[in-house]
Amino acid sequence: MSTKTTETVPTPVGDARITWHRAPGAHAVLAVSHGAGGGIEARDLRALAAALPGHGVSVALVEQPWRVAGKKVAPAPKTLDTGWRALWPALEKAGPPIVAGGRSAGARVACRTARELGAAAVLALSFPLHPPGRPEKSRADELLGAGVPTLVVQGGRDPFGRPEEFPALPAGTELVEVDHGDHGFAVPKSAGVGEPETLAVITGAVLAWLPRALA
Repeated sequence: MSTKTTETVPTPVGDARITWHRAPGAHAVLAVSHGAGGGIEARDLRALAAALPGHGVSVALVEQPWRVAGKKVAPAPKTLDTGWRALWPALEKAGPPIVAGGRSAGARVACRTARELGAAAVLALSFPLHPPGRPEKSRADELLGAGVPTLVVQGGRDPFGRPEEFPALPAGTELVEVDHGDHGFAVPKSAGVGEPETLAVITGAVLAWLPRALA
């Protein structure tokens, strides 16, 4: 049974907020942040927070300062990185190794800062490989430069980068496709797959990968 608590963390760019879903005797912490257009209520983040504590992984859902302040538009990547770096010590206080993660813009932050912060691994949900319709504006270098074991979980019809658009991935970087999923892992009714099954693919992939990533 996980315990849920909320913590406010001051950063140079405003207060961040961590919603903890703590596992008793946790052997790892998964810290995941949201994207540029939404918050920690995203279906994939909620699913991970519900599923992982039962397997000994505490989940920390991180709200960036701009979101806590009620702003509608995310700031520049540099500002996002500043907020993430500043709240990292609050995550480290939990004790176990930390897997840095996020969805979309949050995944980019995790990739850019993983090595310097000492993250054990990176979970990139819906990594925005390029802006929709602009494949020439690739952000693959951020993903490939993470420098730690990385799992990409990508919707099969994500306009920010379908799985087949990703470059050859180095050893230690894995990609799992979520069939029919869009950028938010929503699937059309015509797919014949419901949201529970889709979310089970995501949580199952993460639970299967974590032991390899932390080995």
